[in-house]
Amino acid sequence: MAGLELLSDQGYRVDGRRAGELRKIQARMGVFSQADGSAYIEQGNTKALAVVYGPHEIRGSRSRALPDRALVNCQYSSATFSTGERKRRPHGDRKSCEMGLQLRQTFEAAILTQLHPRSQIDIYVQVLQADGGTYAACVNAATLAVLDAGIPMRDFVCACSAGFVDGTALADLSHVEEAAGGPQLALALLPASGQIALLEMDARLHEDHLERVLEAAARAARDVHTLLDRVVRQHVREASILLGD
Repeated sequence: MAGLELLSDQGYRVDGRRAGELRKIQARMGVFSQADGSAYIEQGNTKALAVVYGPHEIRGSRSRALPDRALVNCQYSSATFSTGERKRRPHGDRKSCEMGLQLRQTFEAAILTQLHPRSQIDIYVQVLQADGGTYAACVNAATLAVLDAGIPMRDFVCACSAGFVDGTALADLSHVEEAAGGPQLALALLPASGQIALLEMDARLHEDHLERVLEAAARAARDVHTLLDRVVRQHVREASILLGD
């Protein structure tokens, strides 16, 4: 990895993209009829599946019910074959718990939970293949699944990663770029208002560069919004045709 050139003199990355260019995104909604909402997304070679149940009555102890809003429960897991590493515990390990917490914080900022007091919304996300930008793919898949479930949201919540290499901000990092190290961040954005639902950095970055990397992630998240909006509109058109409208 030491000799790998992440950014060429001509401004091209290892996979041929420009600095601010997204990987190819493909997505589908309504992939599981048994769930209230579901979606599948591919961002480059990263593939994620999300299913949503609710709003429904609180499961377990009624004391968990919130009198003024819905309880958002998020669980993350990764398939044992999602990476080249052998994993014994694809669900329930520390990384999975942290990712579940991040997803919950993200969607608590986006879902209009006050419309469903004393209820629960379950969001389950599984990564089928991991090749960089895992958190972003999970957020984007879950957004489509929540919309598919008809749960009101303040806005789409769209996510993207970004990093800093050779003085240049790179958007939507691949696994190769993440593995090379260097400052990286993950951003979840409500694009209409510009509100940040979650921002996480895993390394120090000088404040002189932070604004550039943050803007690269925000611009990419807005590009993701354009693509997800197209997926939702196509899904609505197809549903209307099936219903005979």
